[in-house]
Amino acid sequence: MASIINSIYILKRTIYGTAKFNMTKWRRGFYIDRSCFRSKAHVISGNELAKDIRKEVQKDVESWLSLGNKRPHLSVILVGDNPASLTYVKNKIKAATTVGISSEVILKPSHVSQEELLEVISKLSKDSNVSGLLVQLPLPEHINERDICNAIAPEKDVDGFHLVNIGRLCLDQSSIIPATAAAVWEIIRRTGIKTFGKNVVVAGRSKNVGMPISMLLHTDGRHERPGGDATVTITHRYTPKELLKIHTQRADIIIVAAGIPKLITADMVKEGAAIIDVGINHIEDSVTGKTILVGDVDFEGVQEKAGYITPVPGGVGPMTVAMLLKNTLMAAKKIIY
Repeated sequence: MASIINSIYILKRTIYGTAKFNMTKWRRGFYIDRSCFRSKAHVISGNELAKDIRKEVQKDVESWLSLGNKRPHLSVILVGDNPASLTYVKNKIKAATTVGISSEVILKPSHVSQEELLEVISKLSKDSNVSGLLVQLPLPEHINERDICNAIAPEKDVDGFHLVNIGRLCLDQSSIIPATAAAVWEIIRRTGIKTFGKNVVVAGRSKNVGMPISMLLHTDGRHERPGGDATVTITHRYTPKELLKIHTQRADIIIVAAGIPKLITADMVKEGAAIIDVGINHIEDSVTGKTILVGDVDFEGVQEKAGYITPVPGGVGPMTVAMLLKNTLMAAKKIIY
């Protein structure tokens, strides 16, 4: 009789305990479709990150000057009157001023010959007062951009486009890293997005953006110039959309620099993926008829599914300018060369 009573008691405790446990789980949301409560992606503010970097650069400039060193100086050559280029140069000069880097803009008409432009570059490359030098791209069609980029002294090449800097980057050696690629890397690093062993898709194969970003992310983290140890797939504007979708749906991180508005849509993104939008596209707003700036990602749709996402504007753009300032200070200190 006692054994029967004990069995009933144990059964009651088991039923009660299970019910209590299930109720606790219910209260905690274990049995609720949690997807309907999922918050939107964390929007990474490039403006805020850039502000932090500018403060760091300003502090370093002040320390550099306090030791009796020459103030870092940035020279920018602007060819023609492209409105976008004028805006970019204006932003760079303004940002340089805020951190204590002196600067100048050398204006040349769109019909300037390549020979004359090369002479200006040669003169500035030899000028000991110039710490960093860049030629704003794009250039008129009659000028060979590669020849121009290679004419800048590697140690003053703050855009990181000289073949020596690109070559050192590809060999995992210390180099001046292209500012946009450095911006993407810094966003990932400062946001705490993990890259080790992760799948990454880089949509865009340009030698100034897509390629250096890919190099930074896939190379060994133990090398002279540490990398992200990720598995990187490079796609581009001619990758069939259905194939691109297969790649992006597997990606933990998607970096888009293809120059195609809203190339990446929500159905192409894995839940919780990190999305870095490098795209800069000027399109006409269908509602207002005004020209607006958009990226390569359908921000509103993808934001509902991603874990992290950068906006356009306010994402990679301000970070690129901040990394340019960092490269200028690095060139002034002669850290690489």
